[in-house]
Amino acid sequence: MTNEKTIQPINGYLVLLLSLIAIIGGITLFFKAHHILAIVALLIGIILGSGFVLVNPNSSRVLLLFGKYVGTIKSNGLFWTNPLYSKKKISLRASNFDSERLKVNDKLGNPIMISTILVWRVTDTYKAAFEVDDYQNFVRVQTDAAVRKLASMYPYDNFADEGLDEDITLRSSVNEVSEALEKEIQERLAMAGIEVLEARIGYLAYAQEIANAMLKRQQATAIVAARHKIVEGAVSMVEMALAELNKNDVVALDEERKAAMVSNLMVVLCSDKDASPVVNTGTLNH
Repeated sequence: MTNEKTIQPINGYLVLLLSLIAIIGGITLFFKAHHILAIVALLIGIILGSGFVLVNPNSSRVLLLFGKYVGTIKSNGLFWTNPLYSKKKISLRASNFDSERLKVNDKLGNPIMISTILVWRVTDTYKAAFEVDDYQNFVRVQTDAAVRKLASMYPYDNFADEGLDEDITLRSSVNEVSEALEKEIQERLAMAGIEVLEARIGYLAYAQEIANAMLKRQQATAIVAARHKIVEGAVSMVEMALAELNKNDVVALDEERKAAMVSNLMVVLCSDKDASPVVNTGTLNH
């Protein structure tokens, strides 16, 4: 037997009634001095009573007879089975697992702290009970292994100065990384009969020893990008200003004065502080 087998045992309420009748009958026979019949009736009642099994909603019982797999009860209610069966409870409910924060290296070798949140449930009780030693511990160990592998496949972030042109990063590509993580974990947990409902990154940050340096690097990258946009806009505005002056014949500027005007405009537009204008009350030459 290598696959799950769902069985439908006998209704427990009917057997409960028979067990009560046997016990009450045995007590009655005992008082009537029919001791042998009383003992037999009581034994029958006790044996019947030892075969009851209660299955709650979204739960199951795996049945074994002297080490041999008999089947799995997935229907909820009160049932009666062979008293010699051993019964192992396995929950079919969805479970949450929040892994510990692991220190791993990303694709660039930078140490990062990462954890995952996993939602899973058992779909094959045979595999969960017999293919692995402890399926709950198996989920924890394999999830940690999958997170370590995933972190080494992608960079934390995409930095232009490293010549890296990655479309997927751990920080920005949340959906893609979650899909890759879910697929990786599902492949590892399939042998235990476990279905992954959701897997996503719960915590992500640089390790403490490089966190400050990487923060400064990100800030510098953001400042450079902002300055780049400012310069592009300033050049466009200077070109427009010169074009409008020439178009409307407001003032005639030679190349030297035009260069001075461009320099002044670029300083005003690109400066991170407010400019202090100087009013010239003389001629253009002074």
